[in-house]
Amino acid sequence: MLGQAVVAGVVATALLDLWSLALRRLSGVPSLDWAMAGRWIGHMRHGRFVHASIARAAPVRGERLLGWSLHYATGIVFAATLMRVMGPAWTQAPSFLPCLAMGLATVVMPFLLMQPGMGLGVAASRAPSPGKARLRSLATHAVFGVGLYVGTWTASLP
Repeated sequence: MLGQAVVAGVVATALLDLWSLALRRLSGVPSLDWAMAGRWIGHMRHGRFVHASIARAAPVRGERLLGWSLHYATGIVFAATLMRVMGPAWTQAPSFLPCLAMGLATVVMPFLLMQPGMGLGVAASRAPSPGKARLRSLATHAVFGVGLYVGTWTASLP
């Protein structure tokens, strides 16, 4: 099941990234700079978990690679969690709703962990437009859920 989780997680995360890229190109909606996520993670080894503004924090060597690695590893972990909960039989014939539910559930991570840690407050409460930021996060994580379905289905092929 690990191989399937890797495929599903990578496909789901790549679809999320394509969605974010399309939003940025078509409507100018900025997406997360994964270097900033890498910076945030990089500061954790020094005991710093919360920043007023991650953009103003000192750069961390290799932060872009660290951020992108974290992003894809997290997608794989979420896919593996879904597969573990649903069981091996489900991974051979995946259904859409559990994938969508998992995708939407993963929005808890940015709302309660990443955004507060990077200086945006709980559920982007300190963002310039908190409501828009929340809707964007929900839509993006719904797309991740669609990607989980596509990825799990792809990984189930013989």
